Amino acid sequence: MATQNPPVSQTRSFSTVFLIEMWERFGYYGMQALIVYYMVQRLGFTDDRANLTWSAAAALIYVAPAIGGWVGDKVLGTRRTMLLGAFILSVGYALMTVPGQSVWFLFCSLGVIVVGNGLFKPNAGNLVRKIYEGDDSKIDSAFTIYYMAVNLGSTFSMLATPLIKDYVNNAYHNEMGWHAAFGVCCVGLLVGLGLYFLMRHTLDHVGSAPDEKPVQINKLLAVLGLGVVAVFASALVLQSEGLAKIFVYSAGVVVLGIFAYLIYSSQRSERAGLIAALVLTVQTVFFFIFYQQMSTSLSLFALRNVDPSFDIFGLHLWNWAPAQFQAFNPIWIFILSPILAFMYTRAGRSGKDLSIAAKFALGFATVALGFFIYSAAAHFTTSPGKTTSWIMVWGYGSSSLGELLVSGLGLAMIARYVPARMGGFMMGAYFVASGISQYLGGVVANYASVPQDVTDPIKTMPIYTNLFFWLGVAGVICTLIALAVLPLMKKLSTEHHAHNIATDTALPTIGSEQ
Repeated sequence: MATQNPPVSQTRSFSTVFLIEMWERFGYYGMQALIVYYMVQRLGFTDDRANLTWSAAAALIYVAPAIGGWVGDKVLGTRRTMLLGAFILSVGYALMTVPGQSVWFLFCSLGVIVVGNGLFKPNAGNLVRKIYEGDDSKIDSAFTIYYMAVNLGSTFSMLATPLIKDYVNNAYHNEMGWHAAFGVCCVGLLVGLGLYFLMRHTLDHVGSAPDEKPVQINKLLAVLGLGVVAVFASALVLQSEGLAKIFVYSAGVVVLGIFAYLIYSSQRSERAGLIAALVLTVQTVFFFIFYQQMSTSLSLFALRNVDPSFDIFGLHLWNWAPAQFQAFNPIWIFILSPILAFMYTRAGRSGKDLSIAAKFALGFATVALGFFIYSAAAHFTTSPGKTTSWIMVWGYGSSSLGELLVSGLGLAMIARYVPARMGGFMMGAYFVASGISQYLGGVVANYASVPQDVTDPIKTMPIYTNLFFWLGVAGVICTLIALAVLPLMKKLSTEHHAHNIATDTALPTIGSEQ
């Protein structure tokens, strides 16, 4: 009689996805820490062009998962598609290590990253959903810890890549440091792939229907062929600001159309959950406009108006490169994630957990506070036009708490409110909505664009602090709107929950899925 393998625990399965996600984010955020500086300092882009180019790339990176989720659900399988995406991402970062100043080559490299992320991101999140499916309190906790994986990887890479860039540039008196830093991002992906192959057996029981069948070569080749087309299409979008606008705004219309169609064609009992998901997705769009400032306006603010020295009571502690200030975002999230996960689980057990909609409202309030802190920078200067680095510490701390409450629960929101058969596709639609707001965030950042002939920090300071103040005001308005829709969200959530209970009661009990 054949011996059955013992069942794999949820924790071990989750750990496998956690680790590959951590190393994938190591690569992505290591690149993000430098990309705007690379365009401005190495390629000679104006602030306007750098902000919009990177924001268009971020939009494409977030939009691509809409297709990747469908590929995972219906074509190649969730596990296989995630793995293929990680491999393509490693190729994208490898291309960025090639020396040179060709703008078109950079855009093609970013196009490869767009395709890889599109295949990887929704399917990694969907695997987490499948591991914990059916337990709302555990889903919130799992996705918060999963979000910590993102920030654990990005912390190390955002600290490392600027140091590597500066060390190589200074040691060899050339500009090869940029490409050496991008090479480290590629190495991160290769480490993640290696760990996945060592632990892949823990996910043998998790995935979509195509994962259970042998891979079909014709489908794989079709996905790869369309991926090549998508690489060059992405490069064209990045090359043309007008084309980028058309693409992003068209994507917005498509997302609304998708939601409208799914709500209309779904069963009546499923509509409350889908409408709730739509409301929260719209709120997420507004959140990512704030989020995109980290790699655009806040990044350039750190370059021009933040004192790199960390001092306390007159004692010098250390200096940070301007690009490293972005690392405060993942550092704070790494600190706050386990605290929030513990609070969610404990509140869930006692029946006192806040609704996701209430957490979103609280998140907007803390994001607003963060931008008000940045806007006060001119009142805490260490020299003319240079603010203390501690402004960035506390600003990022407040904004990062808001991020955990909004973006950190975005995937959990899809897992909770959307029917399982729409899971991968709806996660993709969520990322499309996020991508639209990434581009809009670049448009907003351009209100603080500094002309190339203005280099005096005394003159650049008010340009940035004025934008940050109005972003704080916008955050307060978003908080008030989120609070105003709480009664509607409570009603929709109650209807959705009642449907789930009725469904569970009607279904016969079956054995657990192997």
